[in-house]
Amino acid sequence: MKPITIIADDKVGLLADISYVLGKAKINIESINVEVIGGKAIISLTLSDRERGKSVLEAAGYKVNELDSIVLKLPDKPGELSKVTNLLAKEGINITNVHMITKDGKNTIISLVVDKPRKAETLLKDHIVSAEEVY
Repeated sequence: MKPITIIADDKVGLLADISYVLGKAKINIESINVEVIGGKAIISLTLSDRERGKSVLEAAGYKVNELDSIVLKLPDKPGELSKVTNLLAKEGINITNVHMITKDGKNTIISLVVDKPRKAETLLKDHIVSAEEVY
């Protein structure tokens, strides 16, 4: 799973424009996370067609960044995220992005971006799921 991230000046209609551009190109938004910090909107998207989505958004004037993420399936109960984050911290792995994709009462699916992905994948191999399993 490779989300894309757009960082743009926050303004009324920003998300409306981005979703219009993608919709017009028949690209579905599979997951979205938006935060506004200091006048900047940080929009993280997982798309049905990442490459084409990136292309149409760039053509519309947006600067698009790509992230390689690790998708994890964890039991949906207190303390599970703490176990994962503490394990990574003890191994000197920095988490730079976390996104909860979905939860159903039994399981929670999260996406992590880390500074040492290979090491993190080895440590978390029992929890890793593919994008196909999520969608």
